[in-house]
Amino acid sequence: MLYLMKRFRESFGHAFDGLVYVWREERNFKIQIFIGILVILGMFFVNFSYEAMGLMVVAIVLVLGAETINTAFEDTLNKIEPNHDPVIGRIKDIAAGFVVLSVFGAIIIGVFAVLSYFSL
Repeated sequence: MLYLMKRFRESFGHAFDGLVYVWREERNFKIQIFIGILVILGMFFVNFSYEAMGLMVVAIVLVLGAETINTAFEDTLNKIEPNHDPVIGRIKDIAAGFVVLSVFGAIIIGVFAVLSYFSL
């Protein structure tokens, strides 16, 4: 049992190290964290429903997860081919597009939450 606890703690530590790396290396991640914190604070001040708050937290986590995956793709592809390659550039653009789609989805969820709050 102690061995499993130690392995779990090590795995969690590696995952946390990955998030710290993304925080240090990616300016957009810092911006997204800042916006996410503002949204969460705003939810409590405006007193949204628990359902709306849950959806907004899921949207925030989706955006942060997309940025994290995008960083992993970019670093992997840079390791595979450090020189400019049009196919690798396209793959990076597609991964960045996932981040943009996530951001648009999060914005739409936020707009719906605000509209539902003010229509009550």
